[in-house]
Amino acid sequence: MTTEQVSFDQEKARAFVRTMATIMNSGSLMLMTSIGHQTGLFEAMAGLAPSTSAEIAAAAQLNERYVREWLAAMVTGRIVEYDPASKTYRLPPEHAASLTRAAGPANLAGPMVLMTDVARVEQQVIRCFREGGGVPYSEYERFDAIMAENSGRRFDALLISEMLPLVEGLVQKLEEGIDVADIGCGSGRAINIMAQAFTNSRFFGYDFGVEAIGTAEAEATSLGAANATFIVRDVADLGERDRFDLITAFDAIHDQARPDLVLKAIYDALRPGGAFLCADFYASSNLEENLDLPGAPMTYTISTMHCMTVSLALGGMGLGTAWGEQKAVEMMKAAGFTSVELKRLPSDRVNNYYIAQK
Repeated sequence: MTTEQVSFDQEKARAFVRTMATIMNSGSLMLMTSIGHQTGLFEAMAGLAPSTSAEIAAAAQLNERYVREWLAAMVTGRIVEYDPASKTYRLPPEHAASLTRAAGPANLAGPMVLMTDVARVEQQVIRCFREGGGVPYSEYERFDAIMAENSGRRFDALLISEMLPLVEGLVQKLEEGIDVADIGCGSGRAINIMAQAFTNSRFFGYDFGVEAIGTAEAEATSLGAANATFIVRDVADLGERDRFDLITAFDAIHDQARPDLVLKAIYDALRPGGAFLCADFYASSNLEENLDLPGAPMTYTISTMHCMTVSLALGGMGLGTAWGEQKAVEMMKAAGFTSVELKRLPSDRVNNYYIAQK
């Protein structure tokens, strides 16, 4: 057996060192951006003229020493501008447009909170690498709340005006009055928005998270949405037949233990002529087709750290976040849907929208 002569490209090695240094800095800035979002520092700075660290801390009602160190990270990361003569800091409006809650679904700071939060289960995931299995939902104490905030911005901005009109004639039917279910509804924001907008229709949210359903019910009560009902149930065992005219699922199918059973339950629960509107991550099922996909490393990371592992924890299929459009269409057709149409929204770069008809 001969040993293959392997050449070593010094410039390639040096370039990779630079790449890794960039990754380390970017990961650090992700953590600092998450802190800026959670503490309200971006909102405080967006409304200020160039200010000292003390003035920024006062505006945000935070400790000045911590704010000053955070600002140093933001300045060296080219997120915040700094004037050394006056020792003042400024968040440019062009940056604030992507960092404050006023940005709505264009806010890029919120998703960074999700990434830093799932890092808490790193050691458990490492154990799964060695032993198999997965990390259960119960280990993600803040996940539902973080997802509710992130998806809530998207629902508030797009659900009524852009998502629902993807299904031809749906808005008129909702105005006239139909029965609607949301599968894996989480904290219920989508159901409550629809219930407020279409008072003649009846809305039902299903999720197996007791705490999330409690949050959904509390919001429905506060909004006076009497046409919204929430049920704690494993959606793989939905147990409904020919009951709903529309079923929705927003980023909920891929992390189910048995998405095949969930899709079949959705098909069975629809009335003839009913529609399934499914939003799920924009990706191909083929890795090589995701190489230039914006955010692909983040997508596979959140899959490893949450979506795939929670499915495997239940002995599930572990499809992962990037199960992709080919697999999604295949599984929907296997569930019984004869027509599956794929659509995109220019205002939502994250998701594919599947419209499946019964």
